[in-house]
Amino acid sequence: RGGAATALGVATGQAIWTIAASAGIAALLAESGSALAVVRFAGAAYLVFLGVASLWAAIRLRATGSGRIDRGERGLRGSIAFRQGLLSNLGNPKMAVFFTSLLPQFAAGGRGNFASLLVLGLLFCLLTLLWLTAHGAVVARAGDRLRRSRVRRALDAATGAALVALGARLALERR
Repeated sequence: RGGAATALGVATGQAIWTIAASAGIAALLAESGSALAVVRFAGAAYLVFLGVASLWAAIRLRATGSGRIDRGERGLRGSIAFRQGLLSNLGNPKMAVFFTSLLPQFAAGGRGNFASLLVLGLLFCLLTLLWLTAHGAVVARAGDRLRRSRVRRALDAATGAALVALGARLALERR
């Protein structure tokens, strides 16, 4: 459920970028250095926040007698998972660039009007939703192996380090 909620959050973020790109708002944002910097720094801060939370989870995790995490753990609530997917997508300035530079190339004549960009963007959102939901289902099936505390700690630590590094890189990136 958490994976599907996160996928829905990401797809919702993409739908917002789609509407913004179709209306020309994302192009204005992409051209405005200061507005894009605000989105970039907000996204970087959010990635670092998620990374630190993941690193903290890896540090706090203790093995039970069986070496597995307590099965009572339910994971993220749906609303939290949705919010994380939404905010991580909206805080990614590369989405504005993607929707303003790549999508129009697939529209009729390479330019695209509001309707054609909207249809292409929403199709992209649907494909993302399907892909991420399927990915989440596969990971959920592998849950027994992933609930082993050593594996979970390693995954939390690697994910946390990667998110902090990506956030730092995004914050330091020059336009």
